[in-house]
Amino acid sequence: MKFKYKRAIAFLVILFLIKSNPQSHVYLTHNGSFPSLSKMKAHPENDDGEDRAVMTNGKKHLLILAATRTGSSFVGEFFNQQRDNMSYLYEPLWYVERMLTVDGRINVTATDMVYPDVLRELFLCNFSLLENFIQPRPVDHIMKRFFRRHVSSSLCEESVCSPPIRRDSKTPNCGTRDCGPLNLTMASELCLQKKHRVIKVVRVYHFHILQPLAEDPSLDIKFLQLVRDPRAIIASRMEAFGRYENLKKWGNGEDVPLDENDLKKVKTTCETVRRSAELGLSQPPWLHRRYMLVRYEDIARFPMKKAAEMYQFSGIPFTPEMKSWILNSTSKETWGSYSTQKRSFEHVDKWRFTLPFKVVQVIQRICLPTIKFFGYKIVTSEEMLRNKFVSLIVDKDSSISWT
Repeated sequence: MKFKYKRAIAFLVILFLIKSNPQSHVYLTHNGSFPSLSKMKAHPENDDGEDRAVMTNGKKHLLILAATRTGSSFVGEFFNQQRDNMSYLYEPLWYVERMLTVDGRINVTATDMVYPDVLRELFLCNFSLLENFIQPRPVDHIMKRFFRRHVSSSLCEESVCSPPIRRDSKTPNCGTRDCGPLNLTMASELCLQKKHRVIKVVRVYHFHILQPLAEDPSLDIKFLQLVRDPRAIIASRMEAFGRYENLKKWGNGEDVPLDENDLKKVKTTCETVRRSAELGLSQPPWLHRRYMLVRYEDIARFPMKKAAEMYQFSGIPFTPEMKSWILNSTSKETWGSYSTQKRSFEHVDKWRFTLPFKVVQVIQRICLPTIKFFGYKIVTSEEMLRNKFVSLIVDKDSSISWT
């Protein structure tokens, strides 16, 4: 109980720090909007990105939004592999959510308040605000371990790779290097040297809270939302995390009741993703030319084509080196739940041969609006489910208006 109160006090202190930081939040009003851009908001047709590009010195900022097990790690690598020109952060909000979770429940009201500020500072290469959420708090800005550091190429570069305190394994812990504690001040300085910045997150539950980022004159930000067939998402979560155990047992014919909490989680996942996409596709002024929706299945089937589209949208140059990496990484298989190298076209339908048909029916009943909205076909029989020659993907042009 004492620990709960400590977290509540810590959260209030952090909110005070956020709202009282004159450098980071000079633009914020009481409702989180940016008054200096009121004229631009009233005339979104004038916001063609040219003025913003000048103000940010040509630096591009991209936020990849997804739910867990949608293939976002794989897609994030499409940008992380830029290396020399890129600062890429993998799930930095993990620390924030961890602090604002009590008894297994995330305080979404609190995360909604904090996420925009943390993301803004990270896009501006200021890691100091994030430090408030890291437990134990870094001493002199030095972290013994940074969450999945090895996934971010820029955090494994030689200039931020201190000697390891001790070797825990024969395998390098940071890409091809074996690095010790991470100095966040040095990481910030390296970030500032990078031309472009990309952050991948699966912990933003309400898209509208990101409006202040789009209206911030110090950022030239785009939002890339990645979606996936909900049936595939649930199947992947079962495999990777061991979740929905009762649902899986029930689907395999065991005499267990359906867990209502599991069903609520499935429904929440579907509704959250769909509502974010509905907002993005409605193109409110703050998202004018700043939102793109892409299906994982389309990327997996046509990786080079979709990569070119994503790069064009982001404004980041699509280099020959990146094209070569994508070609190599989507034509071979590396095993593992978080693998970023796979024969992507074969991976699309994997769930169809592992998920019990009864479970598929339950997901379809709960997530029918979402499945149809994103252009996936409903399965009407187990024979249809297992038939690899029957595609469950509808041509996107005939389903919804994509950006």
